[in-house]
Amino acid sequence: RVTARAAGLRSGKGPTVPTSETMAIRSLLVCLSLSPASSLLSAPFRSQNSARSILSAKPRGAGYGELLEDITETIGNTPVVKISDKTAPAGRTIYAKCEFFNPLSSVKDRLALAIIEDAEKKGTLKPGDTVVEATSGNTGIAVAMMCAQRGYKCVITMAEPFSIERRKIMRMLGAKVIVTPKKDKGTGMVRKAEELCKEHGWFLCRQFENEANWKFHEATTGPEIVNDFKGKPLDYWVTGYGTGGTFHGTGKYIKSQRPDVKIVLAEPAAAGLLASGIATERNPDGSPAGSHPAFAPHPIQGWTPDFIPKVLEDGMTLELMDEFLPIPGDAGIDTAQLLAKNEGILTGISGGATMWAAIETAKAAPEGSVILAMLPDTGERYLSTPLYASIAADMNEEELEITKSTPGFQLLPE
Repeated sequence: RVTARAAGLRSGKGPTVPTSETMAIRSLLVCLSLSPASSLLSAPFRSQNSARSILSAKPRGAGYGELLEDITETIGNTPVVKISDKTAPAGRTIYAKCEFFNPLSSVKDRLALAIIEDAEKKGTLKPGDTVVEATSGNTGIAVAMMCAQRGYKCVITMAEPFSIERRKIMRMLGAKVIVTPKKDKGTGMVRKAEELCKEHGWFLCRQFENEANWKFHEATTGPEIVNDFKGKPLDYWVTGYGTGGTFHGTGKYIKSQRPDVKIVLAEPAAAGLLASGIATERNPDGSPAGSHPAFAPHPIQGWTPDFIPKVLEDGMTLELMDEFLPIPGDAGIDTAQLLAKNEGILTGISGGATMWAAIETAKAAPEGSVILAMLPDTGERYLSTPLYASIAADMNEEELEITKSTPGFQLLPE
């Protein structure tokens, strides 16, 4: 195989390719991209901007590399994409790690694969079992994908405020979705999941406490970043938190390999759980005993439940965080819309919030600094949320003027 998870290329089945071999493979692919046949094939698609490199990790038309056994083999090795000067502050470089390239379009595909495979190896999950998780949506979608592929039954508990399209996607994947009341917040959906598992003997993923969560990021997401930036500058890595798995596992690996990289952690200003300095009270199994007193509703779906997850708390004890940024109001929504219009990158509110934190970090950073931001998911998962509230479905005045500029096929308001 020429690809493997954590190699900095696309994922694949088989042994991990050592870094030296990975670099040799990249060199070979670059040479292939310069061959006459490849040049003819790719020439029409090249930018006229002479400053832009014409080289890529793999030439278009070369194919994925190998036929895959199942959809889970596509999880990981997501691309890092440069943000243009239209968005990045002058004299600074920002990159985005686009986790929506995972098969079900979010970073949570990693978490679901990690928890399911870990449980299978330990024998706590067996054929015919029912898998349960409490989720704002992305984890539930990823778990539903894993259950569909492996043949498990799936039940998801989800608080009422989260987007309708997430429920529909999970149900399309075969999951049963149990909606809990808004007033009970995130702890309510967690309690419901626990009740169901206790009553029926089902398997609970426990994404907020499960060590397989952060360990998978330490084994894959972190090495992907380090390998992609091998021999290149990287000064800041910016992320938010939902469970804290990305921050904990990825941050731990980055610090072990590139201790000079500063880690910036963000959370909604409206729900300053970490900012409060107040710990979450816990049950003996590490789950939250109740709602955190600093929590308030916020617009960043998937971030900051009404408790500090155990996975995040354990990561904080490692002192991985160098800088902390609260995200104000609708900054995540505004920046997600900016990325769509400026970069052609369609990410969700959490991606917009992380990019806002990256831009603010860049503004304060020394000239020449390089910043990497995580984009956790796709903007298509937010159609019924405030992210699209200002996006009209019907033609506006400008669009109506365009259609009136030619005589035919006009659909005008009555």
